[in-house]
Amino acid sequence: MKQFLFAAIACLGMMMNGQAQVKPIQTAVIKTPNALCEVCKTRIEGYLKRYDGVTEVLVNYRKGETKVKFATDRINIEEIKTALANCGYDADDVLATPDAYTRLPKSCKKFEDGGGHPKPKVPVPPPAQ
Repeated sequence: MKQFLFAAIACLGMMMNGQAQVKPIQTAVIKTPNALCEVCKTRIEGYLKRYDGVTEVLVNYRKGETKVKFATDRINIEEIKTALANCGYDADDVLATPDAYTRLPKSCKKFEDGGGHPKPKVPVPPPAQ
């Protein structure tokens, strides 16, 4: 009986210890409107993965958004947006820092700044006959 009681207490202690180590992971989607090519994707993913607490980064440059999974006890969403701005890209309501934006390759800059990202033209359907 003593062995069973000891084993039950040990299992309960291990379960409680395991529950205490669960880190809250959050997923956020950040609009990055000037990240529109493969080079932008590589730069953003490489830059954000260096931060402590960021577990996964996925840039969808066709939609102009970045999906980030992060541990909320190590980093928050505002720090991630600031990191994106320091990398040279707009992030939701946080604009890119001018110094970082000027260091981007010409192909990654906005079209109005002489870059290679023109605004996509919406196709106009032909008139019905």
